[in-house]
Amino acid sequence: MIDKLATIEQRYEEIEGLLADPEVSAEYTRVEALAKELASLKNLVSLSREYRKVREDLEGVKSLLRDGPDQEMEAMAREELSQLEGQKELVESKLKMALLPRDPNDQKNVIMEIRAGTGGDEAGLFAADLFRMYSRYAQRRGWKTEVIDANETGLGAIKEIVFQVKGDGAYSQLKHESGAHRVQRVPVTESSGRIHTSAATVAVLPEAEEVDIDIKAEDLQIDIFHSSGHGGQNVQKVATAVRITHIPTGTAAVCQDERSQFKNKEKAMSVLRSRLLASEIQRQHDEVSESRRSQVGTGDRSERVRTYNYPQSRVTDHRTGVTSHNLEVVLEGDLDQFVYGLIQLEQTNRLEEAIT
Repeated sequence: MIDKLATIEQRYEEIEGLLADPEVSAEYTRVEALAKELASLKNLVSLSREYRKVREDLEGVKSLLRDGPDQEMEAMAREELSQLEGQKELVESKLKMALLPRDPNDQKNVIMEIRAGTGGDEAGLFAADLFRMYSRYAQRRGWKTEVIDANETGLGAIKEIVFQVKGDGAYSQLKHESGAHRVQRVPVTESSGRIHTSAATVAVLPEAEEVDIDIKAEDLQIDIFHSSGHGGQNVQKVATAVRITHIPTGTAAVCQDERSQFKNKEKAMSVLRSRLLASEIQRQHDEVSESRRSQVGTGDRSERVRTYNYPQSRVTDHRTGVTSHNLEVVLEGDLDQFVYGLIQLEQTNRLEEAIT
């Protein structure tokens, strides 16, 4: 590990030198790439330098003890030795985690899909609640959300919605939200006050770029049709909605949210690429034995991941056991305790996998 850390520090210092070079600074694309690499190494280099200092301090204390100090000095040195050994162990643990291979998609934007599941109109209302929750969470993080396609059923309910979240590290924060989300509450239409259980499914896909997945033009079927709109005067007379189908896999994507056919085609293509990339990632995961998977759950829509209990104002994540007793705040986008708990679980699983 020492040699690897030395190489990383050397590269960090090399990048700092390159960014200070006037010739390099004139190349915008190169500067951008170097700045990203520098930022990705910053935490690791900081830990490496801290680790080296702790090791040096430890050696200094051990050397002092070997020289046979007086009784008072020896007691102080042994106390410091104990503290430094604890500090060294902590930094080592952080370094092992930081040195683990990263998910290459972590820094990507995401495409999120929410679909009403079992529960009729109540499931549609819950799907709308989830969309609002994720929109608020994105807002808290300074990210942007943009609807790509939505199928609303009236009364504020959503049958399905596809939207994009743009922000640094969006996928790393949201990727574990995939799965079945369950709600327990008394529907507005329920006169007897009986609690109903409904569900909605969430899928989180890393937004794929053209370089991530190769799609041949001849493998695409593009259909143009009139947007369904929201009724009344908003229904467009010009056909601008776009459906793109990847013929070899049957995977399709629709966008009708924009008034421009070109923009709808661009968005639909982004969703299609992301769905195909997600399928490829899932295929790769399936090739790895169950015992060596480092992901949190399977990401399958059928896997129950979280329950929102209205009568008890409780939200529970079934993978980490993290529970909040302030459901209203969670639905306003305060998801940090769930997100960080899932990230920590993922890191722990990956570390155990690396050790075994």
